[in-house]
Amino acid sequence: MLLKITLEGEPLQRLPLNYQYPLSAAIYRILWKGNTTYAQFLHEEGYGKGFKFFTFSQIHCPFSITGNRMVLQGGTLYFYVAFHLPQAMENFVKGLFKSEAITIADKQSKGVFTIKSVESVPSPLVKHTENELVSINVIPDAAVVAGIKNEKGNYNFLMPDAPEFIAQLVHNWREKIITCYDAVTGSGALLLIELKHADKAKSRLITIKADTDAETKIRGWLNYELQLTAEKRFVELLLNAGAGLYNAQGFGFLNVIDNKK
Repeated sequence: MLLKITLEGEPLQRLPLNYQYPLSAAIYRILWKGNTTYAQFLHEEGYGKGFKFFTFSQIHCPFSITGNRMVLQGGTLYFYVAFHLPQAMENFVKGLFKSEAITIADKQSKGVFTIKSVESVPSPLVKHTENELVSINVIPDAAVVAGIKNEKGNYNFLMPDAPEFIAQLVHNWREKIITCYDAVTGSGALLLIELKHADKAKSRLITIKADTDAETKIRGWLNYELQLTAEKRFVELLLNAGAGLYNAQGFGFLNVIDNKK
């Protein structure tokens, strides 16, 4: 399920450029308030291997940059949030966001907003059957992160033109399927990703948990195109859960730009 969340607040509010972690925390707070069991499951367990199976886009609004702050030029902004949940839960989750407040803050500044509207966005794959092979074109609306762990257990982040970049995205996608379904389904799934316009890709270095002992810098990439080919149910899983790593922290959200069978 995909929701468009529109926020309203005072103009000229200042947000951290690294707003992904505060926004993720705000989403968790709303989920926790509405359903503690579900939110605790997402936060502590995910789907067996820590997958939380939700992601969100960049914030969309006019802004200027002063230092490490976004200065909003208006009072309205929006973002998308996707969840991989049964259809029966859509109205429940949608209802959690209505009439709520969202605070996006770090130690330097705080933006306070009310949720003006929550809109369901129809799936672009609605006309296809679950096991039908489909091919769609997407672009990242949040930096996509791919990496290989080094001997210290940390990720070495990959550029889109690195030979392992697509292989790691496919591996992560397959792991999501295994977690959501089973090992046989995941290992046997046909999953193809074709990279387009890699020469135009732009790097984004984002700090998570800034100014704390747990501060982490994550490098992802925007401004290129991917063609995804797989069964409808697997493509929907990727759209709902995000591509690559750190999806619940605001990475890997994909916008569909074309839909071809």
